Amino acid sequence: MTQQETVWDPHLLRGSDGWIGGNRIPPAGRAADYQTFAILRPSDLAERAACEEVGCGAYRNGWETGADERTAHGAAIGAYIRNRSRRDFTECKRGDGWTIFRFKSGQRCFEEHLTVPQIFRVRDGDWRGNPTGRRRDHVNPADWVEDFGLHQIAVAEQHQRG
Repeated sequence: MTQQETVWDPHLLRGSDGWIGGNRIPPAGRAADYQTFAILRPSDLAERAACEEVGCGAYRNGWETGADERTAHGAAIGAYIRNRSRRDFTECKRGDGWTIFRFKSGQRCFEEHLTVPQIFRVRDGDWRGNPTGRRRDHVNPADWVEDFGLHQIAVAEQHQRG
């Protein structure tokens, strides 16, 4: 077995297709020769009712978030909460550089509650793009699994034929 050459592509560290990495084996064919099967989970952070739906304790009782504003990360958290979070809170600055943000109950917390259904997608192309623009979303996971399995069988048969 020979080792395949990998291609380093820094923009792939977090690509639009969700890939987290940076190295890929160079494809043998054109993007149009491939299909991509993906299971996607959209974020529910914009869903205001998500906390209420799952019985979130932070929604029911309120919560506190601390930020060490002496660090860049902590300062960024503080700036986000103050300027962009769109949540009702009070803040208490401590002498050690920490700020405690107290959020009232009845508002969306910062947690992902996974209330948005998964998307079972098949599209033409690979990580380089979808040249035909075709894509379809399966209604249920069993159909996606069946489609994937049939595609794998077709690939294996084509490989055996040469």
